[in-house]
Amino acid sequence: MKLKATLVGACALLSAVAGGAFAQAPAGQLRVPDSHLYVGANYQPVDRTPVQIHQDIARMKAAGFTVVRMGDLSWDYFQPAEGVFTFEAFDAVLEEMHRNGIKVIVDIPGQPAPMWLHKAYPGVDLVTQNGTRLYAAERYMDNTSDPDYLRLVAALAEAMTKRYGHHPAVIAFGYNNEIGNGFMSYSEADKTRFVAWLQKKYGSLDTLNKAWATQRWSRTLTAWDQVEIPYGDGPGPFERYLDLRRYWSDATINVLMILENARRRNAPDKPVISNLWDSSDRKGFDYLSTYKQYVSHGSHGYYNGDAIGGAFETLMMRGALPTPSWFSEFQAGGGGYYGTKGRSRMWGYFGLLNGAQGMLAWTFNTHLGGEEQALFGLIDHDDTPSWKLDEWATMAKEFKTLEKLGFPRELKPQVAVAYSFEARTASSPKSGSNTVAQYLTTPYMVQAHNAFAPVYNDNIDIAVINVGKEDLSRYKMVVVPGLYLMDKASADNIRSYVRNGGTVIMTAMSAKVNETNQWFNTPLPGYLSDVFGVKTREFYRRDAALSGQIGAASINTTIHFYEVLEPTTATVLGRFSNVEGTPPVATINTYGKGQAIYVATPAQPSVLQPLYRSLYGRLGITPGPSTPEGVYARVVNGRTLYVNASYGPKDIRIEGMKTGLLSGKTWSGTLHLEADGVEILQ
Repeated sequence: MKLKATLVGACALLSAVAGGAFAQAPAGQLRVPDSHLYVGANYQPVDRTPVQIHQDIARMKAAGFTVVRMGDLSWDYFQPAEGVFTFEAFDAVLEEMHRNGIKVIVDIPGQPAPMWLHKAYPGVDLVTQNGTRLYAAERYMDNTSDPDYLRLVAALAEAMTKRYGHHPAVIAFGYNNEIGNGFMSYSEADKTRFVAWLQKKYGSLDTLNKAWATQRWSRTLTAWDQVEIPYGDGPGPFERYLDLRRYWSDATINVLMILENARRRNAPDKPVISNLWDSSDRKGFDYLSTYKQYVSHGSHGYYNGDAIGGAFETLMMRGALPTPSWFSEFQAGGGGYYGTKGRSRMWGYFGLLNGAQGMLAWTFNTHLGGEEQALFGLIDHDDTPSWKLDEWATMAKEFKTLEKLGFPRELKPQVAVAYSFEARTASSPKSGSNTVAQYLTTPYMVQAHNAFAPVYNDNIDIAVINVGKEDLSRYKMVVVPGLYLMDKASADNIRSYVRNGGTVIMTAMSAKVNETNQWFNTPLPGYLSDVFGVKTREFYRRDAALSGQIGAASINTTIHFYEVLEPTTATVLGRFSNVEGTPPVATINTYGKGQAIYVATPAQPSVLQPLYRSLYGRLGITPGPSTPEGVYARVVNGRTLYVNASYGPKDIRIEGMKTGLLSGKTWSGTLHLEADGVEILQ
């Protein structure tokens, strides 16, 4: 961690904290939850009376729930004042959960910070980019880089991991709910910390001036005290904006490491299952570059309305981990949305298809007050169980049976798609004079989803990774869509992968800027022009679709942008037919033992699907069961799970006669699934 030396030192200031109330088991190796499937809910006992808690747990047990997540968003429930911990109420809930056979994920509630902390230590208050100090009006309005915050969150983590690290009901810990959805701050103290971060990163003003291109527009820095915090909401130059987001990413990861170090000391055998929201536009952080340091299971809040976005985020949070995924929050209803019968069950099976092990409804009891009072859970405002509790009970019962049928499902992805926090940040700077926005008219995440979708729609397991941080040799094909910023580590890893026999596909708008967010002054794609055997300079947009061929397949674009590819050592795979000069749609280059393919258009299914399918056979990639659009399937231990996420009825062709394990029906030639329908055929 870049901030570790300057910030983690706060941990050394810890004084003794409350000791554990439960017997301490010998420390062991990090373990994962067993091979069971888990169904349960998020639960906030701080909102409930003892009588309600007793009734709630009875309802959970009757529904077959096996897990709850508790503790999040309630720091002052555990610590009403500095140095004062009140665990007794939570202890009683934990014990009752244990008596009823319900496991617990204890979420360390490091955000939002309590009001007593803000009042005692005003450095934890946020300061806006125009200098206005804000009190903590809503959750996450905390300056998590403040030393007093770091000292006190470390004490909280130390106390909670000591007390609950060996409780028999506790199955895992989680950290700082939605830490990526916090805020950046601009106080004088923040400026001092930011300058220290820059000094460590760049070493000298000369290096910083070059990285920030300060010769442009008379911005040359001649002393460190001339450095200001870049404006997160603009205006400002793009190089500085990228470093601002990097700084806050490092600050966020530093908090996670403080919590993780407490777990390692006090509960080393407990896994970590957190809801981090790294992709939040408000702040976010570079999860895929660092996640293995503080995560043992990919986990997130599942609130996606479409299958491609939901699968992408699920697999992005999993990265290259071998462990099953968890949905630490899972849509039951929603904001202003009571729910749709069968929808949670469908998305639950969709989660199983993507290697999930546990899912926890958000939330058990609908909140009476606060920001989410109209976000509807399993129990209504009047404490009456809704039909959703019955639906989740059905899931719990069915999933209990599926444990014996190969679930949680092991994923062995044959294909990887690149995702980069830094590329996403660099491709969407905020500035009044924003030529990058004029150039990158197709957002980065749209390109990433467009590259992901054709593989996923062919029912092939796929990973979402940072290509500069992972072993690429495990994948038969790597796709790099619109990776606007190309860092040296990613380029070197791609180069090595292709040289050793791998196949990589890169799409337009990739490798245009380097690590400093400045355009390469070398042939494009930067760092990799020789690997792809091509140069790109000219680019054009058309009002109408581009037509052409890739091999024997005809293509018509939905995004009408193209780069003019100039092959050096590459061979043309196909050409546009309605563009002057018929430039290449795609090229392929042999480099070492492998091949590098460059596509002239931004990532889009109409171009990439025929390209992918032309490569499957040669690369040994086997598509899954054939399904219509919006229906997804995987074979698990000889049986086939089908999930209809299309929001309409679908007929799926099948071979011969099959029996539905979920419906009990016999199907011959055709499987019919209503909207939100699921089935397992054998």
